[in-house]
Amino acid sequence: MKKAGVVIVILGLILTIFTAVTFFTKERVAKIGDVNIMANKRHSLKWSPLVGIAVMAIGGVIVWQSPKR
Repeated sequence: MKKAGVVIVILGLILTIFTAVTFFTKERVAKIGDVNIMANKRHSLKWSPLVGIAVMAIGGVIVWQSPKR
């Protein structure tokens, strides 16, 4: 359980540092006979750094509450 908590803390750190992800999809613009004209469409996912802090806190609680061996 401790390893999962550490992974969640690291994920929260990454979410805090990087607050947006941009990716592209292909979209058909026009079709003329056998010719397809495609364009790349840009999409962005944005979130608050508070999301990353909350995920780090959850991971910290998991690490803290995990049984000691």
